[in-house]
Amino acid sequence: MEARRLALLYSHLCPSPSPPPRPPPPPLSPSACSPQTNDCVFCLIIRGQSPAFKLYEDDTCLCILDTRPLIRGHSLIIPKSHFSSLDTTPPSVVAAMCSKVPFLGNAIMKATGSDSFNLLVNNGVAAGQVIFHTHIHIIPRKAGDCLWTSESLHRRPLKIDPETSGLANRVRELLLNASEESKGQVSTLS
Repeated sequence: MEARRLALLYSHLCPSPSPPPRPPPPPLSPSACSPQTNDCVFCLIIRGQSPAFKLYEDDTCLCILDTRPLIRGHSLIIPKSHFSSLDTTPPSVVAAMCSKVPFLGNAIMKATGSDSFNLLVNNGVAAGQVIFHTHIHIIPRKAGDCLWTSESLHRRPLKIDPETSGLANRVRELLLNASEESKGQVSTLS
């Protein structure tokens, strides 16, 4: 079942018209974080040189309780190899991390008595990333917990105007150019 979920997620990350069979990626070892990343707190945890409350571990990733939680049960899924941001993380590693979300999220919700959770990635300084080792936050939620101040803001409908159309066209153009360069991720939109 887990392999099927991973394959489905991977097919969304790396779609191709007729994918050639790929061998599974080699497992990553706990020593995948190089000694050169001495100052990375996640690398220290992965190497067993810093304590953490580990919730889950496999060959590719680790899930721990956040040491500065926004709410009880706030957890992090971390790849065992050091990648500074989501955009530098290989799709297969992102797929492996994301494939654990339903399993981990359900356990965290049950343990905390929550009925929902947010999935969050702070990718880059302006987005609030403070530890430059890719990680995904699982933040358990309860109705009325008022965790985000933005929840009281009213969302505005998307304007259907030339500016919005230009933005969509620009993103599609950049994706097309990136697809041609990477020869892997192709959109069916034109």
